[in-house]
Amino acid sequence: MLKGFKDFILRGNVIDLAVAVVIGTAFTAIVTAVVNSIITPLVSLFFKADATGQFGPQLTSIYGDTVTFPLGDLISAVISFLSVALVVYFVFVLPMNTFKAHVEARKGTPAEEPQEEPAAATEAELLVEIRDLLARTPRS
Repeated sequence: MLKGFKDFILRGNVIDLAVAVVIGTAFTAIVTAVVNSIITPLVSLFFKADATGQFGPQLTSIYGDTVTFPLGDLISAVISFLSVALVVYFVFVLPMNTFKAHVEARKGTPAEEPQEEPAAATEAELLVEIRDLLARTPRS
């Protein structure tokens, strides 16, 4: 029963699913806090925020209103995703791959393809070999 559970856990798709769940939920609060407290202020150094707090390039519309393209949100989201992916890779994926490689090494190298055995000699080939051996044998 435990062997079956171990095999289930060590399957690649279970780990992939766990990584996806972690990316989607577990680090959301931490990454949001990092982005809001560090990344957003850094991006706002380059883009001026408008009255709604969005920052990005501002253009004047044909009606005279100022339109802000909120590229700051996009940049923050991209940096947030890359941060989560980096953490998940180094905390989960890399150690699991190393563990799997270690387990495979302990099992031994994967079995090589079996060597093909030579085809059984035919009766005629066997008779030829016997004749040649008899011919080489000194007679007394």
